[in-house]
Amino acid sequence: MTQDSVTIKLDQFLKWVGAVNTGGEAKLLIQDGEVLVNGAVETRRGRKLGVGDVVRVRGQSYEVAEDGEA
Repeated sequence: MTQDSVTIKLDQFLKWVGAVNTGGEAKLLIQDGEVLVNGAVETRRGRKLGVGDVVRVRGQSYEVAEDGEA
């Protein structure tokens, strides 16, 4: 699959990986500039992520993978 074929919004991704417990918590972290996407601060919670994007928050890194990949 190409990077464009699988997408998820940044705030949804943070909840899915367990980095936050609620959408409100995700919103605050993103608005406060505490979330990096591919090494750059991202303040748009609706930012679409694709396969291979790396999200860093609270000292942890998470890579967007295709469904079924670890």
